[in-house]
Amino acid sequence: MRRSGYKTSQKATLLQYMKEHEGRHLCASDVYHGLAEQGTAIGLTTVYRNLDRLAEDGEVTKYIVDENAPACYVYGKAEEHTDCHCRCLSCGQIIHLHCDEVEKLEQHIREEHRFYVDPRRTVFYGLCESCYAAGVR
Repeated sequence: MRRSGYKTSQKATLLQYMKEHEGRHLCASDVYHGLAEQGTAIGLTTVYRNLDRLAEDGEVTKYIVDENAPACYVYGKAEEHTDCHCRCLSCGQIIHLHCDEVEKLEQHIREEHRFYVDPRRTVFYGLCESCYAAGVR
């Protein structure tokens, strides 16, 4: 049985990595490869397991954008991240979208259509700048 708040060096390493990349949405393989580039040896399964534990503990927020994309994680509690997301249909990149215009759209939908959007589960699909510039259509 796992004790609440139980710390391991691997979990601490992952938490530190997430803090260093605060505001970025990272999937487990991003974290795995990033740590490998820094010279940290850790298994991909261990990364998945500990990211899920960090999400359970409220240290990171786990997002499942859709069933065709891997879960992504961002440092901080869910209530701190209430922004919509953009997902590139070509490369799968996920962009955290926070701007006043989106908030105005949410307000319009709420006031004019009597519908309350959950921004944490709202995803706009299209092409990222790189894929668009490369001619992907």
